[in-house]
Amino acid sequence: MTTRAKHALALLVAAGFLAGCSTAGSSEGTAPAASAVTTATASVAASASASASAPAVPTGPIDAPGPAFTSDERVDVLIENGIVYDGTGGPGMRAAVVIEGDAILHVGKVAPEVKAKTTIDATGMAVAPGFIDTHAHGDPASENTNFLEMGVTTICLGQDGVSPSRDHIKSWALRYRKKKLRVNSVPFVGHGTVRGWAKVGLKKGPLDEDELARMARIVGEELDAGAWGLTTGLEYRPGALAETSELVAIAKPVAERDGVIMSHMRSEDDDEIEAALDELLAQGTSGGARVHVSHIKVVYGKGARRAEELLAKLDAARQKGVAVTADLYPYNASYTTISIVFPDWAKPPASYSRVKRERRDELLSFLREKVTRRNGPEATLFGSGSLAGMTLKEVADEKGKPFEEVLAFDIGPGGASAAYFVMDDALQSRLLLDEHVMISTDGGYSSSHPRGYGSFAKIIEEYVVKRSALSLSQAVRKMTGLPAETVRLTEIQRGLL
Repeated sequence: MTTRAKHALALLVAAGFLAGCSTAGSSEGTAPAASAVTTATASVAASASASASAPAVPTGPIDAPGPAFTSDERVDVLIENGIVYDGTGGPGMRAAVVIEGDAILHVGKVAPEVKAKTTIDATGMAVAPGFIDTHAHGDPASENTNFLEMGVTTICLGQDGVSPSRDHIKSWALRYRKKKLRVNSVPFVGHGTVRGWAKVGLKKGPLDEDELARMARIVGEELDAGAWGLTTGLEYRPGALAETSELVAIAKPVAERDGVIMSHMRSEDDDEIEAALDELLAQGTSGGARVHVSHIKVVYGKGARRAEELLAKLDAARQKGVAVTADLYPYNASYTTISIVFPDWAKPPASYSRVKRERRDELLSFLREKVTRRNGPEATLFGSGSLAGMTLKEVADEKGKPFEEVLAFDIGPGGASAAYFVMDDALQSRLLLDEHVMISTDGGYSSSHPRGYGSFAKIIEEYVVKRSALSLSQAVRKMTGLPAETVRLTEIQRGLL
């Protein structure tokens, strides 16, 4: 099998990616196992013991087909003696990988006389495409070691309705093209950012035809300039102010360019998530776009059966022609601003000072009921500012006042961010197993949540090795081929070997 990956990703050789990983020494020019990061589309990760613990792939590993690669000249990099998982979900293959510059020249058999400037002996290891994070945050120019140490070589930025920069995609791309980046960055245009550019801002209610046309035009221009799709953050301002008609209108330019809409939906609460899914699916049915659920989760929901009900809803949409996918991080606590527990009428454009003054009792009652339903104040763990590391209950006890008063008068909707232990493992794990669900971190280089540092490693360690819920081949597909297909990175030869 020969490839010509003109735009290759990154090679990460990670001894210690899982407990027990090791890399044998090799010939002259062999790269050190724990640190080699170069430019090519492969990631050497899990150990033989890890892959042996996973459910057996029906026909693998298999031997690579012929003919063998030959070359009279010394190639740049040769990865040999590993088991290649190509990202399609197919069986592992005993094969070598030949790299020249930033391109993968060959995956398969290699003639013994082939020499390389750098040879990596991947004995006891798996070789896979660089992992793709479909929902990430941060600065592409950061060190981004959190991603690289998990094997992530491509991140999708501009999430939750906020473009990766205040300026337009074209300017953003030109600025970062001049920098040496350690990860590939895939920009999306944010719905909330577009609202600002279109002079709509925090306007409530239906937009007029001129406003909708202006927003749709901007979305199209950003896509033409290099954005890979559109994101929405409908649980946050200003996205929460948008009506479905607005979302459908801006879906149309995305559909025309075969982009994808990634949505932090309007609600993830168990009693509201089906309506939120309907709204997203409308962008697929009426707007014609491919749609994607960001960090799919169910707050308050319980059990695998509930997950299956939601998955059946998505399957029914596919039967009607809607292309819908989702991503998920393997942790049962979310992380976002404390505004998530406040009522909409206490958030911008409302005056919070006026809300505290005129709707005090109503505000306190809402906060008390909301937090209690979200497993109580002990299930909210602050991750920012002076309260970092304390639960809401601990803060309230320290201050000697009810937790709802701490929220309303000491913190406010913009005063902190926190982790919320509100998800059910059985439900989330069942969502994860669905063939249309891929992996994300919802994190960045300075993330306050472990998902930004461990999501991809945890998939292998927890769901492949410990639970045997996924085969290694299935897990690799969720982290490579599936996200590449969803974003359309396969069209530039990424995500598959």
